[in-house]
Amino acid sequence: MPNPKRKHTRSRRDSRRAQNWRLDAVTAGACPNCKNLRPPHTVCPSCGWYNGKLAVAPKQKKAKGAEGGSAGQEKPKS
Repeated sequence: MPNPKRKHTRSRRDSRRAQNWRLDAVTAGACPNCKNLRPPHTVCPSCGWYNGKLAVAPKQKKAKGAEGGSAGQEKPKS
């Protein structure tokens, strides 16, 4: 079995080892319904469509102050 003639530098050794831990960027495609970016093979997080059908109802944002509560309001002086 052959043996190395010279010692490899730390830079050469570490560069070789670094290739196994490389992270790839996540690909994203446009949703055919709303045109927002989404990961492939997943339900669109903005509109809830998948494969041409509504899969999940989109989440509705709650309007502030629409509840009719008295939080943050002053009581009228009598």
